[in-house]
Amino acid sequence: MNFPLYIAKRYLLSKSTNNAINFITIIAAISVVIGALSLFIVLSGFAGLKDFTLQFTSLIDPDLKAESVKGKSFTVSESELKALKNEEGIIAFSKVVEERVLISFDERSYPDAFVKGVDSNYKLVNAVDSIVPIGSWFSGKSNQIVVGWGISNRLSIGVLDYGKTVDLYIPKPGKGQVTDIKTAFNSVKAISVGIFDVNETLNDKYVFMPIEMAQHLVDYQNNQVSAIEFKLKEGVSESDMRDKIMTILGDKVVLKNKSELNDALHKMLNTENLAVYLIFTLILIIALFNVIGSIIMMILDKKKTLHTLSNLGATTGDIKKIFFLQGSMMTLFGGLIGLILGLILVWLQETFGLVKLTATLPYPMSIKFENVVLVFVTITILGIGASKIASSRITKSLVSA
Repeated sequence: MNFPLYIAKRYLLSKSTNNAINFITIIAAISVVIGALSLFIVLSGFAGLKDFTLQFTSLIDPDLKAESVKGKSFTVSESELKALKNEEGIIAFSKVVEERVLISFDERSYPDAFVKGVDSNYKLVNAVDSIVPIGSWFSGKSNQIVVGWGISNRLSIGVLDYGKTVDLYIPKPGKGQVTDIKTAFNSVKAISVGIFDVNETLNDKYVFMPIEMAQHLVDYQNNQVSAIEFKLKEGVSESDMRDKIMTILGDKVVLKNKSELNDALHKMLNTENLAVYLIFTLILIIALFNVIGSIIMMILDKKKTLHTLSNLGATTGDIKKIFFLQGSMMTLFGGLIGLILGLILVWLQETFGLVKLTATLPYPMSIKFENVVLVFVTITILGIGASKIASSRITKSLVSA
């Protein structure tokens, strides 16, 4: 049997004759458990918030989106469309036209919206039925629109109010000064047939309409679009589909997936997650000073025993290893207990929603394997470091005294 490991286990499990040292050891063990528990719960909470936030944006985000490399639009030929339709890995794709628009309704105006003209395939690419709680989706080749909840509230736009039309204005492309305001804009009159609700940002931004109406507003040709959105078959390789779509459309487009379309949001969430991890790791480091103090007190308490071990042939290195292993096992077992408790608490929250943000919305939490590994690795590394620092206090003069 490994002699230092055997003695370390005996020291870890046995009580000291000094009650103060026993109390310090218990406090050190509890601090490790609480540190691991709190770190895992916080990381699981941020993972849940990230999933909760992204699930709303993903409702209208395609699997892949082709955007123009240069300028706001690109042209797509009939042969390219036919090749995309024949591609087995694509379930459906939708042509899209996007542009900033001025909305006017009942003597009120809103200049910060964007029109998003889509074709009839858009319902196959995105689950639009799930985002329209009031009214319905528009019919193809009509003057119907679906507005965001925020825009609807700002302008008091209702649904199917045929007595009041929604006026949409987009400046005509060109150069030079505007001499006649009436000829400076392309405009259409539309009827709101539905209100969509995704999240605050998108609700304040978009107005959906048939692509023909959008192309008229921005003076686009029939084969000119801002983007093409794709829904891929489940299980197909995204990288393979990227290559195939790029082969068809050429280098006039760039392809983005859901993460790349929400790059700023992902960066913000990841930065917040990293900041919280570093803060709680710092707290854990402070808590592990209790482990250092506990081991040093144990060394002083076992001073006579150490002298006996030295006389029996144990080297100073063996004795250092004893207390190094003792501290490492304390943090390892404490971290495992904290992780197990954290897994139980997060599972209870996920299953029963014990803590709620509102009366009906439980705080979102998510168990991620990478968070389990991250907490365990963090505890292990910090515990080994703390044990190394404490065991380094043992010197030859201390053992032989």
